Amino acid sequence: MSEKTPVDFWFDPLCPWAWMTSRWVLEVEKVRDIEVRWHLMSLAVLNEDKLDELPAEYRELLEVKAWQPVRVVAAAWQLHGADILGPFYTALGTRIHNNGEGPTVEAIAGALADVGLPASLIEYAEQSDFEFDAQLRASHKEGIEKVGQDVGTPVIAVPGPDGEQIAFFGPVVTPAPKGEEAARLWDGTLAVASVPGFYEIKRSRSKGPDFSNL
Repeated sequence: MSEKTPVDFWFDPLCPWAWMTSRWVLEVEKVRDIEVRWHLMSLAVLNEDKLDELPAEYRELLEVKAWQPVRVVAAAWQLHGADILGPFYTALGTRIHNNGEGPTVEAIAGALADVGLPASLIEYAEQSDFEFDAQLRASHKEGIEKVGQDVGTPVIAVPGPDGEQIAFFGPVVTPAPKGEEAARLWDGTLAVASVPGFYEIKRSRSKGPDFSNL
């Protein structure tokens, strides 16, 4: 049997778009011969030099709330291995986005308990001189440099026909399709992303996700 195709997925647990795309990719994993490998990136890192250009509410979000969950996830990754990233992201995203708890310290602590991680990891949420800052930034840099600085999360990278990686932002999709619908979107995304001159596609939407819990 052939090995599964690796799909590298960069996420920030704060981002609702990345969360919905991640649920779609997990659906694709059920119907296509792929294996998702999770990586961290950070909206706080991405925007730290642009805070003065942002509205006050987004500035507060990125200065404070955005750091707490990503620090704890990074600490869990460094202390307990990369295999914990997927389960912890699912537990954390379910609480933040599905259950409406938002990126609170309580939600992070609950997610740690959900996957059996030490409760003491919550201490990294408030660690301003973050112990694993270099590793977080290196992972962020690896992902964002594949697509450029003008996008956010998620970033997906897959092997192309010639063996070189194809990387792209998105797709932004809500709700996350399932089954063969998820597979068709995957096949189409790979088809357009593999065209060297392809840059962007958008469509209008009347309603997006509710970000009020953030």
